[in-house]
Formats: sequence, C-alpha cells, structure tokens
Amino acid sequence: MTMAKLFFSYSHKDEELRNELETHLSLLKRQGVISSWHDRRITAGSDIDKAIDAELESSQIVLLLVSAHFLASDYCFEKEMARALEKHNEGSATVIPVILHPCDWHSAPFGGLRATPTDGKAISMYANRHEALAIVAQDVREAATRAAAKEPSALEVPHPECFDAGSSSKPRSS
Repeated sequence: MTMAKLFFSYSHKDEELRNELETHLSLLKRQGVISSWHDRRITAGSDIDKAIDAELESSQIVLLLVSAHFLASDYCFEKEMARALEKHNEGSATVIPVILHPCDWHSAPFGGLRATPTDGKAISMYANRHEALAIVAQDVREAATRAAAKEPSALEVPHPECFDAGSSSKPRSS
C-alpha cells in the first residue's frame, strides 16, 4: 500500500487541537498509512509560500481544520482551501473538513462535503474530545485506503517524460 500524504490547513489559533489530532494520527503514521505535514515544519530561511504550495500540491488528503478562526483567515480560505477544493474536484486529492469548533461552515465552499467527526459535530462539543479525535482518525484511515487504491503503481504507468510531446505511446529517444 502506498503511503498517502496528508496536509493540514488550519489557523495557528487552533494549533493546540491540531497537535492533539496529530497525536491521534500517530498509529496511521507508524503503520505507514500516512505521512503528514503542516506549516510549522517549514525550516528557517525557506520561502513560506513555496513550501506550502509544494506540500499542498503533493498531498492526496487535505484536512481543513474548521473553526471561526479558519473561516476568518484569508490565507487558509483563499489560498489553501481554494486550491485544495480544486484538487478535490479534479480527483487528485480528498478534502476532509474537520470541524474543530462550532461555526457557520455549512454555506462555505466545502459545505457540501461530508465533514468529520460524525454529522459535523464540532470536536470541542464532545464530552470526551478523544472520542471525536478517534472518529477523525478512522475517517482519515478510510480516505488514505481509498487514495492508495486509486494510486497506480509506478510499473503500470510510464512517467510522462518518457514520451515525445506528440506521441502518447512511443518512448522518447535520448
């Protein structure tokens, strides 16, 4: 099974909950089901926008960590979420809204997607937050399994650079 790359799109004001969710996703990482990335992994001296764009482009799963802070963030909403939904619509990524706190998210551009935890109930509304985070982890596991099933093996599909621009069936000569 191919490991799915997961991208966290979130407001820094929700970092504590993102950290808790990442802990709940540890088993998936340990089992080689996913690898995850968020902007706190950007190293000093790196171009922030380029690093985020590159990670978002290479991810098969995008978690939108939804709260009023997320909805208020121009960067989250206009950059990350907009591109994530484009990838979702073209079939190159699965976008999963993870509802952190109660907010008016149903009319957002991602409002038609099935959110997690169950029925889009906010994680912060659960009597036991760990129950909600475990549900999210199970939904991420399912999405990663689907992403791996869609991923053709490297042996089945030749790399596009192996072909002439005018031909889709003839290897390029060196």
